[in-house]
Amino acid sequence: MIEVQGLCKDFAGGVRALREVSFSAAPGGVLGFLGPNGAGKTTTLRILAGYLRPSAGSARICGHDVVTDSLAARRLLGYLPEQVPLYREMRVQEYLTYRAELRGLRRAERRRAVGEALERVGLAGQAERIIGQLSKGFRQRVGLADALLHQPPALVLDEPTDGLDPNQRREVLDLIAQLGQERAVVLSTHVLPEVERICKEVVILDRGRVVASGPLVQIAERLVDHEIVEIRCRGPAAALAAALRQVPGVIEVMGLDAEGEGPHDVRVRLSAERVQHEAERSREELARAVLSVGALQELRPARSGLEAVFRWLTAAEASP
Repeated sequence: MIEVQGLCKDFAGGVRALREVSFSAAPGGVLGFLGPNGAGKTTTLRILAGYLRPSAGSARICGHDVVTDSLAARRLLGYLPEQVPLYREMRVQEYLTYRAELRGLRRAERRRAVGEALERVGLAGQAERIIGQLSKGFRQRVGLADALLHQPPALVLDEPTDGLDPNQRREVLDLIAQLGQERAVVLSTHVLPEVERICKEVVILDRGRVVASGPLVQIAERLVDHEIVEIRCRGPAAALAAALRQVPGVIEVMGLDAEGEGPHDVRVRLSAERVQHEAERSREELARAVLSVGALQELRPARSGLEAVFRWLTAAEASP
């Protein structure tokens, strides 16, 4: 079990990277941990792994506090950072054996653990290769094998499919989904279709805050029957916002808090009733509203599914 409660992190200069972040992950499904760049995802994962201390709040790995009981917590966690630190001059099996020794595994256990980890991540045929000669995708797999060596009950994975080709990506995702049935797994990734494929629950972070959390289906339902229209335009922000809000059926206008003439990336949410009966007419009226005070560069319905929810929530949180 991974438990995070009220987590805050402040850096020098008054920068608050995390603001009261709370979530939990348990065996039985992978938890997707999402957010735009700079949202605080990696900071959170580094706190879980024991690399950073929180400024406030708590984080526990299987009941062990990552600050007050750090060694016990780290023994129960497998961590794959986004940039995997590897000894590139070592051979794969040599490196993993060394890492198993650092983790306190005895000689007989080390041999078994390394063999099983190599097999699980599809590296059995690369055991004698020098790490520095491997592709980025294979080096990523070495890092994942390292995280699995000691059979931890909890896993934190930061961009685990980065650098993998489509076939490798599918294989690693299948492995992560399997691991999620046995362990508590937190998966941080920018690839939203990966989340939709293997995650039952998600946490969406933006500017250090949790803006949505829970079962993926329930979060997606927040925008069911509503349409989000994405508009790229130029013109005075205040006038554009006022014009768009006059269009019948418009519930919210986001992205026009910037000053100047643009270009602006605007998101408009239309009511369910308007979408059902007059979606095409509404888009025409939105275009006319923009043209009445500025210039229209692009207007299109947003993609459906998790991407639409993610884009809406993170754009909305950025507005005053």
